[in-house]
Amino acid sequence: MTGFWSAWVIGLTIITLILLVWLLFATRKIKVERDDNTTGHVYDGIVEEDNPLPAWWFNMFVLTMIFGVGYLIAYPGMGSFQGMLGWSSANEHDRRAQELEESFASSISEFHGLGVEQLAANDRAVNMGRRLFSTNCSVCHGSAGQGGFGFPKLDDNDWQWGGSPDQIVHSIAKGRQAMMIAWKDILGPQNLPLVASYVASLSEGAAARNNISSVAPADLAKGKDLYMKNCVACHGADGSGNQLLGAPALNDDIWLYGGSLSEIQVSFSAGRNGQMPAHQGLLSDDKINLIAAYVLSLSADQ
Repeated sequence: MTGFWSAWVIGLTIITLILLVWLLFATRKIKVERDDNTTGHVYDGIVEEDNPLPAWWFNMFVLTMIFGVGYLIAYPGMGSFQGMLGWSSANEHDRRAQELEESFASSISEFHGLGVEQLAANDRAVNMGRRLFSTNCSVCHGSAGQGGFGFPKLDDNDWQWGGSPDQIVHSIAKGRQAMMIAWKDILGPQNLPLVASYVASLSEGAAARNNISSVAPADLAKGKDLYMKNCVACHGADGSGNQLLGAPALNDDIWLYGGSLSEIQVSFSAGRNGQMPAHQGLLSDDKINLIAAYVLSLSADQ
């Protein structure tokens, strides 16, 4: 806060307090030239008498103002003045966060130094990982790792970047950046349906849902030819994908962006850009290992 605005806030605060004190005392009793203890106001048969506030009520107002002045002296509230006690909500937050972090570190000290596979075999460690996952990962991957459109499922054995303990830890700690370039201008709009049909034919489930059997063999052959020329380097000749590149498998029935012909065609046409943010620095190594252990346990159950 600049000096001007700090002075502005301080000035307004002080003036407001002075006006409140004046208002309280100035209106304690109205001066009227009457001897019947009334103000002369009558409304609907009700006569307004000139009685002061009860003493206890008046004293509460006075004590409240004294408390307010004391509070503004002790705590922040007057512009840039930090208060005599030096307290701030930011410092309080940091202090509590540090206390919680130390408490949590103490509670998981028994797991420090253990590998992800060892943690995944420990029920207590998996439960801790589940709670950490719920706090940090569930907004994208679902409460139980079921995933969603554009967010990978974690409760199966299909891994875009690999499902070993080290690869899972790397995905959480370092993040991942996937990129499917847009092929509309390269393949041409007329060829996109052909490639989409061939890609769907690689998956038994997708082929059945999209009625690929009704596609002309010549169109499938042309789609295959285009696939082999443009897509095989990343996704493999049989559509098995490439975990080193983060290129998903196309020959199963697990689709990150949908497995209908129209959705597959959109992926080819416009491209896809998926990013897993890095959590290193946000989470300690022990927390990352616990989350990885929980994720590993999800696929182990399948």
